[in-house]
Amino acid sequence: MEFVINGGKKLFGSVAIECAKNAILPIMAASLLCRGKVVLPECPKISDVVSMTEILFFLGADVKLDDDLLIDASNVENKLIPVKLSKKLRASILLLGALLARFKKARITYPGGCDIGLRPIDLHLKAMKELGVEIEENHGVINCSAENLHGGVVVFDCVSVGATENLILLSVMGKEKVALVNVAREPEVVDLCNFLNMCGANIVGAGSSEIVIDPVDKLNGVRYFVMKDRIVAGTYLLAGAITGGSVEVRGVMPQYLTSFIKKMCQSGCFLDVNGDKIKLRSGLALNSVGFLETNVYPGFPTDLQAPFLALQCVSRGDCVIKENIFDSRFKFVLELIKMGAKVNVNGRLAFVEGGLLSGAEVWASDLRGGAALVLAGLNASGYTKVHNAGYILRGYENLDKKLSELGAEIKLN
Repeated sequence: MEFVINGGKKLFGSVAIECAKNAILPIMAASLLCRGKVVLPECPKISDVVSMTEILFFLGADVKLDDDLLIDASNVENKLIPVKLSKKLRASILLLGALLARFKKARITYPGGCDIGLRPIDLHLKAMKELGVEIEENHGVINCSAENLHGGVVVFDCVSVGATENLILLSVMGKEKVALVNVAREPEVVDLCNFLNMCGANIVGAGSSEIVIDPVDKLNGVRYFVMKDRIVAGTYLLAGAITGGSVEVRGVMPQYLTSFIKKMCQSGCFLDVNGDKIKLRSGLALNSVGFLETNVYPGFPTDLQAPFLALQCVSRGDCVIKENIFDSRFKFVLELIKMGAKVNVNGRLAFVEGGLLSGAEVWASDLRGGAALVLAGLNASGYTKVHNAGYILRGYENLDKKLSELGAEIKLN
């Protein structure tokens, strides 16, 4: 599949933001711990969600994805998830914590996802061992036993969203109190804890650097509204900015985008925040922000680095972007250069000189880098064809339709 874009059209209008991919996937994993049905309204039909439903179905869950996502994990079995399923998405590793919590034993293969650099799961496994989990690896299969699971204090060597979520899932129905220190503070982690607490869990401290979990005997099914996707919201706001238009996003929590909003204002855009709406109006001229670095929340999100770099490619002046989270997140730059972008990459640094873009045939190699190529195509003169659209569809629902409704000339073939 590929997106075909005729660039140069200013975007105007309003777009409703879907549920967050990075929130709904761990919540789907958590549903394995619930007695009764879990209902997640307005679930996006992005490919990552579809892949997770396939895994849950393989394990024996009753899963229905219509306008709402319904999960009944009453009859789930403890089975080894085939590589062809686990390799489809990174979030499959979260099933390890959930399966261990439910069955006390689990076998899982290494997860997949986008190729954006090293994302080892050693942090997950090291923390689990500290709580008594016995782990052996045999021919790429991780064999785990939580028969001797105990409480304690786990201090993460570095902040990791996935490891934080996995340890929460492991501990929520354990035997003793667990304190997790130096945890991820991302809103998606908070959303997972809010979901579990609504199911009957006892978790405090989400959103801070320390989370304390008092285990409970059981969790109940609930109807839960997952938070909206702050990364998708930022992408549509960038689409308005890079085309010189005006775009409003609805249903978001602006406080989760504070660092992003600050940089958009520095770039010469005007933003109006009103409740759960953010409206952006592009300035007469876009300006370089000079310097930007990604960081763990509440810093600038790594998932918006690539789309924001695309904006810097058409902004006046020079910019240095430093990627602090992943070590291979600039692969998409080679494709931007085909469109006339002036970018030099040196390790974790990208040096960007603003200029003009023209349409070209380019290939996405990951989700957010692919989104950056679509944004560049919206600005570029002439036609742009973005191949490997499947990467982009992992995180954006009906991207071509929503951009078309804003005035873009784009289609998905």
